[in-house]
Amino acid sequence: MSAEPLLDDSSSTLIYHGYIGCAPLYPTAAISLCTLAAYRQIHRSCPRFSIQAQVKSLCFLHDTPYRPYLNAQFSAAYDVYLEILHRVKQPCFYKLEDEPALEFDWLVSIDGNNSLKRWNSTIYGSKPRIDSRKARSDYWIDTCDVDRFKDEVKTRERDTNDDNWEDETIAAEGTTPAFSCVNRWRNAGPETRKKMFSVFDESGIFIAACRHRFVVLACDMIQSGELAKYPLAIIDKLLAVYGKNGGCAYDIGCAFSKTLTNSSLGMRAGELDFRLMVGAFHGHAHNRKCQLDWHPMYIPGTGHTEGEGCEHIFSSSNELARSTRHASPFHRRQTIEEHFSFWDTDKYATLSNFIWNHYREALNSIQTLTAELAVIKAELSLTDDDLVQFLKDERDYLDGLKLPPVRDQLCIRYVEVLDELTQRRLEEINNALAQARIRVDSSYAKLQHAEGLVAHIETQLAVDQRWEIGGPEYRRFKEEASLGKYRTALDELERLVVMRLFELSKLSLSGTGYKLRQQLGKALQRRSDAIRNAINRYNTQAAALNPPRSKISWKDIADYGFVAEFDLLRYSRNDIRSSAWSKPGHREATTKFFKLCRAREEITRLNVEVRRLRTAIHDEERHMLTVIQKLQVSDPHLGCELQRQHRSRAAINAMHCYRLNRIESLTGFSGVRGVGVRADRAAVHGMFE
Repeated sequence: MSAEPLLDDSSSTLIYHGYIGCAPLYPTAAISLCTLAAYRQIHRSCPRFSIQAQVKSLCFLHDTPYRPYLNAQFSAAYDVYLEILHRVKQPCFYKLEDEPALEFDWLVSIDGNNSLKRWNSTIYGSKPRIDSRKARSDYWIDTCDVDRFKDEVKTRERDTNDDNWEDETIAAEGTTPAFSCVNRWRNAGPETRKKMFSVFDESGIFIAACRHRFVVLACDMIQSGELAKYPLAIIDKLLAVYGKNGGCAYDIGCAFSKTLTNSSLGMRAGELDFRLMVGAFHGHAHNRKCQLDWHPMYIPGTGHTEGEGCEHIFSSSNELARSTRHASPFHRRQTIEEHFSFWDTDKYATLSNFIWNHYREALNSIQTLTAELAVIKAELSLTDDDLVQFLKDERDYLDGLKLPPVRDQLCIRYVEVLDELTQRRLEEINNALAQARIRVDSSYAKLQHAEGLVAHIETQLAVDQRWEIGGPEYRRFKEEASLGKYRTALDELERLVVMRLFELSKLSLSGTGYKLRQQLGKALQRRSDAIRNAINRYNTQAAALNPPRSKISWKDIADYGFVAEFDLLRYSRNDIRSSAWSKPGHREATTKFFKLCRAREEITRLNVEVRRLRTAIHDEERHMLTVIQKLQVSDPHLGCELQRQHRSRAAINAMHCYRLNRIESLTGFSGVRGVGVRADRAAVHGMFE
């Protein structure tokens, strides 16, 4: 709509006729509310649909040439439209009276993502535009609050190429470090390594999401990677709002727990019984010892909580990258807020379906696992106490495994050098004399080098008399050297298997193109041959141990669903085949037992959530009806508009009630039916738990 300059009250006049002006005082162009509302819903459903695409579409429909300044006009009107719609919220944290006690009162997941970067405008030679507008929603944690924790992690005087930032003993060359997940995760490295290109002002976002995948909190990552200050700021806010008995899943929760304990939040987190864990998906890439302590399956009270809600959110928010990369700080946050708002609205619309699916899944798991465990326990003569003890025995075994002392590592190297020296004496000289005299000098030089290396190590070990080949000390450390070669062969086998698993998962993704599928297929064929060769090398080293380790076949590799299964082979200096917990049947029974425990916990939590959701809907509908009736008397127009706006919400609530009725009619439902009474009458805005 184009017009001549209007009067000072032009904004009110335009709104009255269903338009928003593109300038505050004397607009020469205006956008209809219907167009703005349509763009808002399209952009929420398809984040790639930008303002530029909308403006080009309008120009095409109105037979008008596209001009870049039209983007700014539409953006200005859209900002005003969103300001009008601001702060339409509803309480959804409902705790009822007489609820069963839960191990965790609230469960969240936290993680960072670097897709939503924003370019620094100064790289184009232009000055940044000053925009004093702030974020409207309560999602965001201010940068000043985040920077309070910037000095929580002290910089260590270490090699800048070392990602192992925990206080672990550095392994000698050729040995494997003790159980540590740090090297597997970039965000668990030292703070000095988490840098981002200076061309970005904001290098991503860090968020928290509840177990139902509602966005709870967010903060910007400023010109850096995933620093410790971001999760610390998020946890500080969570503890302040939601209080005690909280559980938080983080992909490096095992390593980050040390940072949290040593930070200024450590004491408060301990007093409030705050518990970190690792998400179920990321947990499979952690070693076995870490899984026993941090994986949700082995933590009482987690139920079927996966702890990967952030990954679901990022899979959708990544679509915003194109439209926010060159936006102003305010418009970037506004776009992200709108996306999160729509995401939460969509999650609320499917909340009862989430509960319905989880309830049926938990019931099926209980039925299946109970029957399977009954058969296994009868065949193996096991009890539930035995299965709990198996897990404890495995944890104790892994806790007792450490790297050899430094002297032992040096002794292992000494044995290897003695073997090399013997080989030089017996083979090199004889071969050189037999083939050509000219090679004597080269062989003698190698022999001298071996002699010098042996003498050097003997000096370090303070060895007065050289060890005899086959002597007791020699035999002892010869076994350790064989174990080192065994681990090297196992590491190579694990690396190839992990690459194969990742390629298989990538091959099944819908976004994988034809050419990439062909390349992956060829890579898998080559990888299969390499794995077979690695299996042969592993079996050779396994047979050289005393006692010999069991050989591995291709079928065994195919059955390894977790990377952690390799850890039971790698660190064994003692034969564990006689241990009850290591037997395949006992391990399978133990896994099923803990899955059954988590399924029963999930039913308990879902029973609470079913009643909370029904009570929240009942109280909201009653309150909304009262407000509408009062407004129809005092302000009929506003009352009519509120009633119209509430129709979609009422329709969603009706669907929730239908699904809740279906859940309560399930054969295995064990919760309390009907509406409850809210324990805290004060409205609490936040996630549904």
